[in-house]
Amino acid sequence: MEQIPLPYLLKQIPDAPKQLFIRGNFPSGENTVFITIVGSRKFTPYGRQACEYLVRGLRGYPVVIVSGLALGIDTLAHETAIENNITTIAIPGSGLNDAALYPATNRGLAEKIIQSGGCLLSEFEPNFKATNWSFPRRNRIMAGISHALVVIEAENISGTRITARLGTEYNREVFAVPGSIFSAQSEGTNELIREGATPLTSAQDIIDFFGFEKAEGNEQFIALGPDEAKIMEQLTEPLSRNQLAEKLGMSIVTLNILLSSMEIKGLIKENLGKIYRI
Repeated sequence: MEQIPLPYLLKQIPDAPKQLFIRGNFPSGENTVFITIVGSRKFTPYGRQACEYLVRGLRGYPVVIVSGLALGIDTLAHETAIENNITTIAIPGSGLNDAALYPATNRGLAEKIIQSGGCLLSEFEPNFKATNWSFPRRNRIMAGISHALVVIEAENISGTRITARLGTEYNREVFAVPGSIFSAQSEGTNELIREGATPLTSAQDIIDFFGFEKAEGNEQFIALGPDEAKIMEQLTEPLSRNQLAEKLGMSIVTLNILLSSMEIKGLIKENLGKIYRI
């Protein structure tokens, strides 16, 4: 374990850390874009699908996925990045020695991050144990080190909202995944959008924002389930949800669940009450 100079973006924030410890290799490359992904520890199936879909869509592009090693969306972001050969950085709210690393259940994941070419970063001394106040301090590093933040599910009062607010204060682009108006986990993201965050519905939104050239081999193969295939067969023309349910002989509740999943996968979109194939 060693200390490294502060990365350029992190130097720019008004409350930059005085020191930064590292385990692993800090990503190099002048044009590399650091994207911090944060979200609820108690994610919904929608949140899981959104996280995996968005990270997977960045495969092959010059990005590094940053998150906090916490349970929930953080863990999903790190794991999905590793599975898709995307470098990832974890910034825990503790020191970096194995005995101190928090949460203990993610020590195996931390090792995978290092082995896959990423790293762990912390301003805290190696043996520092996480405390309630160390997480907000960690959040400012996650916001400061990144070019953009992506928020996937967050309650209105949460550490995730703190990280997003810091991103705005540091003049970083803040993306938020829209969610159901009936889900507490989406209250924070929907509020962020109302406050001016950029709605994020696919990785292409990030790709377009940063002007990346198309990555070779990034086409995503999406296997359709039997019910999804039936829906796609019916959408030779735009249909309302009620029309689809009637044609398929399916309850509107079941259909809504399927449509939410298919929209996350980028298969369909809804406009003015009609469902369209993409």
